[in-house]
Amino acid sequence: MASEDRTAPAADAAQAGRGARSRLRHPLLLLVAAVVALDVLAFLVVPPFPKHGQPGDACPFPVCFIDGNLELPPPHVVWDLDPANPLPSGSLVIGFHPSITNSLLTMWIVMAAVLLVAYLATRRLRAVPGGFQNLFEWAYESLSNWAVSNGGQAAARHVPIFAAFFILILFGNWSGLVPPIGKVELLRAPTSDLNVTIGLALAAFAYFETQGVRANGLGGYLGKFFPLREFRHGVGAGLLALFVGLIELMLEFVKPITLSMRLFGNIYGGEVALGVITALALAVLPVALLALEAMLNFVQALIFSTLTLMFTMVAIQAHQEEEPPHPAVTPIDQLAAATAAH
Repeated sequence: MASEDRTAPAADAAQAGRGARSRLRHPLLLLVAAVVALDVLAFLVVPPFPKHGQPGDACPFPVCFIDGNLELPPPHVVWDLDPANPLPSGSLVIGFHPSITNSLLTMWIVMAAVLLVAYLATRRLRAVPGGFQNLFEWAYESLSNWAVSNGGQAAARHVPIFAAFFILILFGNWSGLVPPIGKVELLRAPTSDLNVTIGLALAAFAYFETQGVRANGLGGYLGKFFPLREFRHGVGAGLLALFVGLIELMLEFVKPITLSMRLFGNIYGGEVALGVITALALAVLPVALLALEAMLNFVQALIFSTLTLMFTMVAIQAHQEEEPPHPAVTPIDQLAAATAAH
């Protein structure tokens, strides 16, 4: 009888778990079916046509299908602030041209949406939070725990900037997976544009360099790269320390390049892969790739924000001069010193 009493709660828990999985499985299957049906309907109602042609024009498979799903790296200019000197269409020109592009416009929309959600979640804070506030607090606490677990207690000060980078980049990445973003000229995923990722990387670079100067002072921070005091230990030691410091200085300017290129390459490459697979395979396979791309977008946002946090932690570390090691005292030396004392 006692054995039955013990097994009953376990059986109830197992049954509840199966019920929860069943309730979750049905919405996912419905979502996949809806995406497949929408893909097939779009193919039948609005079949692919050449990018510079008109609906109904012949579209040879597969080149035309793939080309219709892809967007070249140069962003489309929505509002040209310097119309007297327009950039050539589709050019890969490196320079400064004041304009509002489709990627910049989409990023402003994402920013406005994130700020609106944050405002709605925190405008009426309660001691016993509701579902919306509870979700917001859980997300922030998870990011805070991740930052502190990687950077230590000193990282707690920088959690807001870490969370801000993560949330903005995450939803910027995910925006490219939501139609009509990427399908119309006025909207494009922000992080698939190198201009936007370079801007994010430069903002991160300015932040962790500023924090390094704030923590160590200008002289102390520059001392990491120009350790002139090492010349007190000899010319050779000074030249070696200066050589290492100059290499570290060069690596500081490589950091924003790696941050921007990694984010841009992964997001744009994912969009290219998704566009090609969508053109070559109908419905089911693109759904699986869409789920994989959503996960990879999450990882890329986490990598960018975590690297920014780690670069900040490295920048605020105090530079301490290394003292020459003390010579080891062997047992023979101890015996000789004791004999001399006697």
